Amino acid sequence: MTKRLWMTGCLLMAVLGLAAADYEKYYTNLPTEVKAVVKVEIPANVVTLTDCGAVGDGVTLCTEAFEKGISRLSKMGGGRLVVPQGVWLTGPVMLKDNIELHLEKNALVVFAPDKSLYLDKSPDAKRVYPCIRASKRTNIAITGEGILDGGGQQWRPVKRNKMSDVEWNQYLAMGGQVTEKGDLWYPWQMKNGYADIANTPQEQEAMRNDLIRLTDCRNVLVEGVTIQNAPRFHLHPCYCENVIIDGVTVRSEWNVQNGDGIDLSDCHQALIVNSTVSVGDDGICMKSGRPSKSHPISGCEDIVVMNNTVNHAHGGFVFGSETAAGMKRMVVRNNTFSGTDVGLRFKSALSRGGRSEQIFISHIMMNDISGEAISFQCDYVDRPAGRDNATPTYTEEQRRWAPEFQDIHISDVVCHGCKTGIVAKGITGLDCVHDIDISNCTIVYHKTDKQIDEKTALITLTGCRLVKMMRDK
Repeated sequence: MTKRLWMTGCLLMAVLGLAAADYEKYYTNLPTEVKAVVKVEIPANVVTLTDCGAVGDGVTLCTEAFEKGISRLSKMGGGRLVVPQGVWLTGPVMLKDNIELHLEKNALVVFAPDKSLYLDKSPDAKRVYPCIRASKRTNIAITGEGILDGGGQQWRPVKRNKMSDVEWNQYLAMGGQVTEKGDLWYPWQMKNGYADIANTPQEQEAMRNDLIRLTDCRNVLVEGVTIQNAPRFHLHPCYCENVIIDGVTVRSEWNVQNGDGIDLSDCHQALIVNSTVSVGDDGICMKSGRPSKSHPISGCEDIVVMNNTVNHAHGGFVFGSETAAGMKRMVVRNNTFSGTDVGLRFKSALSRGGRSEQIFISHIMMNDISGEAISFQCDYVDRPAGRDNATPTYTEEQRRWAPEFQDIHISDVVCHGCKTGIVAKGITGLDCVHDIDISNCTIVYHKTDKQIDEKTALITLTGCRLVKMMRDK
């Protein structure tokens, strides 16, 4: 057997293995009925990136090779594009129907710092192309043991108060622009010599996009890979159906601006399991905007989140801040949050709020939580770096979209070490936080046991222990 035939045989077995994964075990003994994911089928055709002219030397730009490989597979009806060991420099990559991007061990895909490569030619575009994107596609996968690096430091602003002197000087050494107050650095006029693509640092900052953004797709698998250093969010399926995220590692520096880990925006039928997240913003997050005629999927529904670990993040498991089209039928179970700012975080506000139903969260283990173990917030304001801190005002139409956190059941949470155990506050005159039960939980806090505004938040605690942490004198 030739080496090529042997390799093809091994890859065929691996491709067939995509369809053989056992996901049924995550849907046994659930407290509510959740529509299960189905296996993603990818054809057995195989193309290797080097067959398309790519050179993994970290210098040669391989954007065209990725395009050729995906196009070649697409003409065959789909298949696996294999990225072997090497450092592969590229611009944005677009996936098509029935395509799997497979990164072998020691494959490092680095997205190039030349911002002009990512410009979206559409006159309506507000952001640049994501590093990896797909729109209105069926059966797409990103798998393997390799690394996807978004080169985010070329796009993100950084706050001085989140930097040590050493880190701050490292950013200054790249060039960039510091505000007059000295409180913020923008990647503007960088020393790498690549041109800026906007008129001001602030305009360019608003253009940055996600590392992986999949929109209006059906049957999505992301498995095994490491996703790091995003320009904005790391892994962001939007308006997608049947999404499987299994065994991925998502990471960035702790102080990365808007560096969310795994965000599902208006997705139905999703499974997030066996993954590790450590990022600069929310860890595993559910988002839901207002219903739109442009997208057939609306709201987050039928989602299971199990066996994950979140280290640094603003929140371990998060709703919001957009919850407008609702959150329904979710089970979040057997997850660990170690070192997050908040453990379970429910945040929204007027103009972006919606209703939650049949949410069951249990067996969450936490430690070293710098803020609240459990938090319900209905006046959240998103403040991008460098923008003003004025309190927003709302029209009557916007007030119609008020948060309604209800039918949420939290049990068997153990938290060793947080500032405050439980925080909850609604909005006066509106029924924003009600029918929440928290049971059989033990929370060890070091400042305040709970801050629940009983006038605006109706929460039932049953069999919960909130214990003051004993500190050494």
